[in-house]
Amino acid sequence: MTNSNNTTATYSLRDLILYFLKLGSLGFGGPVALTGYMHRDLVEKRNWISEEDYKEGLALAQLAPGPLAAQLGIYMGYVHYGVAGATLAGLAFVLPSFLIVVALGYIYITWEGIPLMQSVFYGVAAAVIGIIAMSAYKLTKKSIANDKILISIYLVVVAYTVWKESEEILLFLGAGIIYWLLKAPPQKISFSKNVIKSFSVPLLLNTSVQTSGKTLGQILLYFTKAGAMVFGSGLAIVPFLYGGVVKEYGWLNEQEFMDAVAVAMITPGPVVITVGFIGFLVAGFPGACVAAFATFFPSYLFTILPAPYFRKYGKHRGIKAFVDGVTAAAIGAISGAVIVLGKRSLIDLNTIGIALLAALVLWRFKKVPEPVIILVAALAGILLR
Repeated sequence: MTNSNNTTATYSLRDLILYFLKLGSLGFGGPVALTGYMHRDLVEKRNWISEEDYKEGLALAQLAPGPLAAQLGIYMGYVHYGVAGATLAGLAFVLPSFLIVVALGYIYITWEGIPLMQSVFYGVAAAVIGIIAMSAYKLTKKSIANDKILISIYLVVVAYTVWKESEEILLFLGAGIIYWLLKAPPQKISFSKNVIKSFSVPLLLNTSVQTSGKTLGQILLYFTKAGAMVFGSGLAIVPFLYGGVVKEYGWLNEQEFMDAVAVAMITPGPVVITVGFIGFLVAGFPGACVAAFATFFPSYLFTILPAPYFRKYGKHRGIKAFVDGVTAAAIGAISGAVIVLGKRSLIDLNTIGIALLAALVLWRFKKVPEPVIILVAALAGILLR
């Protein structure tokens, strides 16, 4: 099977599905680490995806609202297998972690909270910082190289992310435009009206209806809004969810919400999957299914609708320069997020030590699987707390 650029896939759709099932089951560390794993596995090790296609996917995922890693995974599926590949890759990536958080939700309700989780999170959160720091380092080294303009863009976005503790869509757009103007001055490109439609259709999902009670309809509307409006990595959705789930609707109290965030950090797959845990606490298994579907569906549309045009025009010199600029900004935001998360997770000498050891092990022993590091860190957290 071939993609729109007529390059033949060197792997089957089954291979792709199995890879994303494995990544969704064993990929710890949140969006920073997951995007790094995809680059390492799909671009460097297996040569399934080209560097250019990866950069296009990362740029699109960063520009569109929704969870970064999930959108990148969907785009990776689209590259050679179109909508079918995008759909199945996305489902394979999200399903394992969804089942895990639903199981944890059941245990949480049955046992009235998970005190042990705080001890596990103490160690795991620190190890995650070490893992994502190494992922950010590898992405930076690979994509920024020695280009002074890209280095400047990267540093500006790192500084902004650390300062504001958030990601700004205008920075990504500005970075792309600046690099485009400097490297490939504008030439006429005939975009069809369908390109505009492809970006505007998902905006119809931005619906806000005030209702009362814990109804599935209310969950559907609220989480659709969350999935359609929040830019940046999956971590960016956390403050948005806090405002609605705790403050506006009172579905969860403060402790329950923090436990939901902890669950997202200690489970593999996209951090946004915490919506499944929240949905389960609010309205059982149906609530978990509706919350997860509502959150991921807008980002799925935001990926597959523009994808054909990204594929078609992505090799154009001006578009490529734009994508390179956005990619530098995206990696800057990822690197900045490591520092922001580190300030919250590395709270004493023990956690600093765990993070440094995790990074050192990954640097010296490249074949050590991340889940092994996570397991050791969880045990360390239990012993230390």
